[in-house]
Amino acid sequence: MEKERFRHELKYLIGYADYFSLRSRLSHVMDRDENVGGDGRYLIRSIYFDNYRDKALREKVNGIARREKFRIRYYNDDLSFILLEKKRKVNNLCQKLDARITEEECRRLLAGDTAWMRDSDRELVRELYRKRKDEQLRPRVLVSYIREPYVYLAGNVRVTFDFDIRSTLFHPHFLEGSLADVPVAEDAGRMVMEVKYDEYLPDIILDLIQTVGCRQSAFSKYGACRRFG
Repeated sequence: MEKERFRHELKYLIGYADYFSLRSRLSHVMDRDENVGGDGRYLIRSIYFDNYRDKALREKVNGIARREKFRIRYYNDDLSFILLEKKRKVNNLCQKLDARITEEECRRLLAGDTAWMRDSDRELVRELYRKRKDEQLRPRVLVSYIREPYVYLAGNVRVTFDFDIRSTLFHPHFLEGSLADVPVAEDAGRMVMEVKYDEYLPDIILDLIQTVGCRQSAFSKYGACRRFG
């Protein structure tokens, strides 16, 4: 499991004009993420867990300073690499822990077969097993979107543009090739820019962001996708 660490995470809702301007500027000082395809993007799908009281959703809506979410994440519909993740938020800092799970384990978890998790050698898997019991966590929604990422070595900076955010409520065929999902953006001309970094954000990146007058937002992809149920 990844070593625990907290990072700063800033979010902005931007229009396409700002996106093209920022992408042009950032591409001169930042590198493309090594995991992108030829178009510089990849597809992300995340299956989020919550309980019958919508604990994770309510904590986000109510702005609770300390909160966490569990999710399963995979990329470009490639089920050979699946991560179980826990994302924690403490005030303005974020922490993400993850553990690899197999496609078979993922399917068993989604089907409600969790006995294998109890004695797993992965701490995060055991933690989700306990919280499924104690907090009644269950898969609630699948969130899909396209991501265009850029990285900068100093400060371990990562700037991503996320668009075409889509949602589908939980059903037993999350991992199948054909998904009935719907777009969630209230304004089709807007996307989410995220800026993540460790201890400091280099001035060169900060200046580029401020050039287009971006304003921070508390936008949540999970929250937006739960609007449908």
